[in-house]
Amino acid sequence: QVTCVEVVEAYVERIKEVNPLINAVVKDRFEEALQEAQQVDKLLSEGPGDDYLEEKFPLLGVPITVKEAFSLYGMPNTSGLVNRRNVIATSDATVVSRLKQAGAIPLGVTNCSELCMWYESSNRVYGRTNNPYDLQRIVGGSSGGEGSVLAAACSVIGVGSDIGGSIRMPAFFNGVFGHKPTTGVVPNDGQFPNAHGVRTSYLCTGPMCRYAEDLEPVLRVMAGPGVSKLKLNEKVSLEKIKFHCMDHDGGSIFVSPVDKEILQAQKKVVEHLESDLGVQVQRVAIHKMKYSFQIWSAMMSSKDSKGQEAQRFTDLLGDHGKPVWPLWELMKWLVGMSSHTLPAIALGLTEKLVNLNLSGKAKLVSMGKSLQEEMEALLGPDGVLLYPSHPTIAPKHHSPICMPFNFAYTAIFNVLGLPVTQCPLGLGSEGLPLGIQLVAAAYNDHLTLAVARYLEKAFGGWVLPGKV
Repeated sequence: QVTCVEVVEAYVERIKEVNPLINAVVKDRFEEALQEAQQVDKLLSEGPGDDYLEEKFPLLGVPITVKEAFSLYGMPNTSGLVNRRNVIATSDATVVSRLKQAGAIPLGVTNCSELCMWYESSNRVYGRTNNPYDLQRIVGGSSGGEGSVLAAACSVIGVGSDIGGSIRMPAFFNGVFGHKPTTGVVPNDGQFPNAHGVRTSYLCTGPMCRYAEDLEPVLRVMAGPGVSKLKLNEKVSLEKIKFHCMDHDGGSIFVSPVDKEILQAQKKVVEHLESDLGVQVQRVAIHKMKYSFQIWSAMMSSKDSKGQEAQRFTDLLGDHGKPVWPLWELMKWLVGMSSHTLPAIALGLTEKLVNLNLSGKAKLVSMGKSLQEEMEALLGPDGVLLYPSHPTIAPKHHSPICMPFNFAYTAIFNVLGLPVTQCPLGLGSEGLPLGIQLVAAAYNDHLTLAVARYLEKAFGGWVLPGKV
């Protein structure tokens, strides 16, 4: 009904209209995108047949955006680090290449937090990204530019990565869908920083979208041959899923209590599942979840099976140059002389503290392994856990520094290796998105994706900012 050029032009115009407010797209490739759209229209007019095209190019002509931490040929790849500001990608990350081969058209790259390790997307290269529902609010991190650009209807699909909630927090704060796949299915190659040592088991690359039905086809393309590990062709009978529900982590001293509105939204989901599907949602209280932050922290800094140490954040900050001295950077930051953000400096300082208590760390790693076994046993082949995406709705800019460990609600599932879909649940009283995490056992991504599609129909999914 419309040409690919018309579609791409509409998205380009939308980005030009709202990007000055949200600062999500940090470098565009509009000219190249329009040329690619013309090639798509030419291919369609030559008509090799719709079935052939659909099989060969499942995402033909679909406009996408890519987190700047991923290599996209000809685009910057700084990850918000000042001393990488002249780095231009000379190739595509594996997932970007797969999406392009499937026919998708990248419009540009989007903002992230410095070195992708903070949940506010702000850095000294590109500045700060704002939430389209309230410009005074954060977009989450580290795939925050993607969350913002999707919510503002500037893109159809986003490429995100997640080692502590970096897909799910922005998806939650911006009212879109985000999926962290089962670990080890989608390749992480071609992003900076990439994971090394034990962290290769925790970093996940996955799709972010406005509509639940888009998650699965994009995941199939991203996973490539690895998709065979997932059961995406299995038909899901929602009535046969064993639903479990946990309202909060049990009261960690490091984390904010869960907002009443988030708890209410979760309660409505439980009530809807029980009345509509006739299922019994089992309430659970998993004691070890109270130590989510400590477990994630200990496992992130542990040695891998070959005894290799985890890469230090201070080395990454130096990016092959001299390692950064966090205390010295803090002094420079206080007088406005540091090229790093305060959260990055703070992370560099706390990194050293984690390794001071080695016996405590070993105990936490062992607790993490036992929590993983407990979760796998609870969820089994047909279980889905409902759990808050974050203890609060999108906070105001800068306030995460006061509650730096609230990301524990998403981070715990990275070290457990479980697939999780963040699902929007409409807007709260302040006009800000609400949502929920859907968690399944490893390789059962098909269950959470099916429940996300169901909840989108029941609760309305993504809401255009400014509509209400």
